[in-house]
Amino acid sequence: MVSEVKQISGNAVPLIGNDIDTDRIIPARYLKAVTFDGLGEGVFIDDRKALNGQHPFDQSQYQGAKILIANRNFGCGSSREHAPQALAKWGIKAVIGESFAEIFFGNCVAMGIPCVTAPSETVKQLQELVTANPQASLIIDLEKLQVQIGDFTAPVFLGEGTRSTFISGTWDACGQLVANAEQVKATAAKLPYIGWEKLAAS
Repeated sequence: MVSEVKQISGNAVPLIGNDIDTDRIIPARYLKAVTFDGLGEGVFIDDRKALNGQHPFDQSQYQGAKILIANRNFGCGSSREHAPQALAKWGIKAVIGESFAEIFFGNCVAMGIPCVTAPSETVKQLQELVTANPQASLIIDLEKLQVQIGDFTAPVFLGEGTRSTFISGTWDACGQLVANAEQVKATAAKLPYIGWEKLAAS
């Protein structure tokens, strides 16, 4: 199973504002869901209702966007996995921001969603460029650690450990287990407290 994430490209959606917490990304009432299916419809739902169709996630020019451009301390607040799940179900595959809350960042990595950082000036310029031309394709290159939109190119940051897991595909723990299924079975068969033969036969 190949899970490498080396480059993400597509239209972007700018979301201006600092300290946007997970309760704003997906309200607590959605945590009662048994699965993550349908969470995309609830992403930023209270903010969207308050703005009466003027929220970026409601505006027609940003529909289908794959990259979110946020500001400082995005994803702060409670440690709900539903927040990145809701973004993913809406269609977001990567996030650019000035900084991210640590748990939100970790949840995104576990789902294969790179969260790269850039200085506030770069983020502001990207948001302005996307606002001016919503149809422009934005490219995040994790191998070169840069972002490009039109003629504008700027460096982005992602810790080397996290970056290497995306590039190699090892961020995907389930994928690693599936890819190494025979080794997992061989190891399990040696463990006295696992009745692997009975499990395999059932």
